[in-house]
Amino acid sequence: MEVLIENLLIYGSVGLLCAVVVFIYLRKQIKASKVVEEKIKIAKEEGLFEPVSLHPVVDPKSCIKSGACIKACPEKDILGIKDGQATTINTSRCIGHGACFHACPVEAITLCIGTEKRGVDLPHVNQHFETNVPGIFIAGELGGMGLIKNAVEQGKQASENIISSLDKNHNATFDMVIVGGGPAGIGAALTARKHNIKFLIVEQDSLGGTVFTFPRSKIVMTSAMNLPLHGKVKFTETNKKELLELWNHVLDKNEISIKQYCKIDSIAKTNGSFALTTKDETFTANKVLLAIGRRGTPRKLNVDGEFSEKVAYRLLEPEDISGKKILVVGGGDSAVESALLLADNNEVILSYRSDAFKRIKPRNKHKIEHAIDDGKVQMMYNTNLKKIEEKSITISDKDGNESLYENDLVYIFAGGELPTQFLEKAGIGISRKFGEAILKH
Repeated sequence: MEVLIENLLIYGSVGLLCAVVVFIYLRKQIKASKVVEEKIKIAKEEGLFEPVSLHPVVDPKSCIKSGACIKACPEKDILGIKDGQATTINTSRCIGHGACFHACPVEAITLCIGTEKRGVDLPHVNQHFETNVPGIFIAGELGGMGLIKNAVEQGKQASENIISSLDKNHNATFDMVIVGGGPAGIGAALTARKHNIKFLIVEQDSLGGTVFTFPRSKIVMTSAMNLPLHGKVKFTETNKKELLELWNHVLDKNEISIKQYCKIDSIAKTNGSFALTTKDETFTANKVLLAIGRRGTPRKLNVDGEFSEKVAYRLLEPEDISGKKILVVGGGDSAVESALLLADNNEVILSYRSDAFKRIKPRNKHKIEHAIDDGKVQMMYNTNLKKIEEKSITISDKDGNESLYENDLVYIFAGGELPTQFLEKAGIGISRKFGEAILKH
């Protein structure tokens, strides 16, 4: 009898302990779920819930709530656990690392572009990065992969696919012409050099492509990348200057020169290869890789005076500008970062057509809010630039009331326009993607 009582006490204690552990676990899970729920609510209010580019989509039937995707994501609050399942939170802040995709132990995550409501225009590209025009390939931002690490990898893979499909007896001057000197183009050029094929890399601006136009102190990498003929680049955060120095070093070491400030105006099929024409000359290539950005042309506001010399669409040397009255137009990361860089030595007005910042990185949001509170940046929500004159600008509010301000410089960051005409002229099809998978298991 004593043994029975003793066993009952032991089993009862163990059962009670298990019940307490389960209770604590469930309570913790419920509390965490409520936190995620609140974050989703805030994200929806701030316009951060809807993705704007590449983003994860979780299959609730496959998810086992391991949390591996959340731990792997280098960004903050992109994913969370709600009601026992992984879910997206601030999806518009996702910049396409793909770390969650690779970390999921049950392959429950797919990387998609666009949503059911918001489509994204993309050129037609197959799994080998070849377009609907045989011989023309696309890699990097233009194909939907904007992250530096991923763009370099795509450039490498596209280059390898091109090399394996080269016509042995072609009559073109080059085996391959790479259009674009950004991350994807550099990855492709290094791969081409590795395989010792004859290639040319051209860039309409300078080395780095879109990266070159970033403000000098902008963080442009948040995860390591594998650079062909160099190896793994281990720093996870860097600025534009350091990254360009690295690329220059690797390119010089491998005797690769980029034909800079060379804009390709058209691509046409000729004698089984391609003729790429600029305003001054024509190159011929057996294969072409387009590694250009999505923002082929800065989006204009179409306001009076916009073609004035004091108007710019990128900020290159903010440290050389001081004592000026400056207007920055836009509400994205580029506009906010530029306003912050200029605010130290100038009087800065930041004009944004919406009533709140909706798709900027948390770090930038925190910094700009402090700058506004401290009076370093004059923030003007719900406003539009109406007119630009030599010494002044006119800005209107949401009610149409116009105000005149003294002004020396105007920086416009209204995004860019997909180089649709250039692509269509080459015969490349473009379609709008509504939540289609870019990477899936």
